[in-house]
Amino acid sequence: AFGVNYGLNRVRFPAPMPVGDRVRMRLKLAAVDDIAGGAQFTTELTFEREGGDKPVCVAESLTRVFTGGQG
Repeated sequence: AFGVNYGLNRVRFPAPMPVGDRVRMRLKLAAVDDIAGGAQFTTELTFEREGGDKPVCVAESLTRVFTGGQG
C-alpha cells in the first residue's frame, strides 16, 4: 500500500499568525470514501494560535491510499 497527498480544499486564514507565537494543529477524520484501488481520506485541519480566540488556518486535506485491490 502507498499514500498520496491529493491536495487541500477550502483553505481559510481567519486570523493572523504573529511571528514567534506558539501554534498547534487539531486533526479530525471527516470522511473515508472508496476509490478504485483504495480509499480517499478527508481530514479537517485546524491551526490555533496560543491565546488566540480564532483559528489562524482551517483546511481540508485529501489523502489517497492505494492497496492494489479493485475498488
